[in-house]
Amino acid sequence: MTACNKSSEAVTALNARQQEILQLAQQHGRVLVDDLVERFAVTPQTIRRDLNALCELRRLARVHGGATLAGGVSNLGYGARQSLAQREKASIGDAVAAAVPDGASVFINLGTTTEAVAAALCVRRGLMVVTNNLNVANLMAAGSDAEVIVAGGLLRRSDGGLVGEATADFVRRFKVDYGIIGASAIEPDGSMLDYDYREVRVAQAIIENARSVFLVADQSKLVRGAPVRIGHLRDVDTFFTDAALDAELTEHCRQWSTSVSVCS
Repeated sequence: MTACNKSSEAVTALNARQQEILQLAQQHGRVLVDDLVERFAVTPQTIRRDLNALCELRRLARVHGGATLAGGVSNLGYGARQSLAQREKASIGDAVAAAVPDGASVFINLGTTTEAVAAALCVRRGLMVVTNNLNVANLMAAGSDAEVIVAGGLLRRSDGGLVGEATADFVRRFKVDYGIIGASAIEPDGSMLDYDYREVRVAQAIIENARSVFLVADQSKLVRGAPVRIGHLRDVDTFFTDAALDAELTEHCRQWSTSVSVCS
């Protein structure tokens, strides 16, 4: 039996509610137990069994309060990512803004979490912001007095990102105080991963040319997968997230001298 046939049989084996849950996760990136209980008028235990079944098939991955779409070779659409964990991303943004002083120079790369950071950084005065994210550039230009420098490169129309070797070369012209990067997935061994190798080259250039590196990622990134390696948590000075890490990864971060800031 081929892998494709096995996959088809697995989907067919799902009941109608489980198939709809999977469709909701594909549309929105994440599903919550409470929302599903209300939608289907069943008990939380029933929904948890459904989510566990989908996780066993590697279609979803459990997070606190629900499940997120499991990793693959392509990311969620920009609109779906924008709608995910909005409050958590805002909390992360506020924490980063509190750690960045007025008058600092900052790299900000692609991602909806880094965009939440940019929105929070508008309270800072006299920043110089270098970015390959047109959404970040527009946020900072409209809401702050920051000097905004936009990297050149290939425009990724899906999310307003500028990517590629020309963008990475542009970033290498600078040496800034803080590099603020996102990641699509974080492995248990501390590997930071993403989907687009062109975007990864830019993130790597930011890590190499920032005096302090801040990683911003909510807890869902700890249970997802992605195919392209950005780097490692040992390359990060502070990891800003919205939930405590497990004991093993917390101990690893201590050994790597990577500070963890849990933003509530």
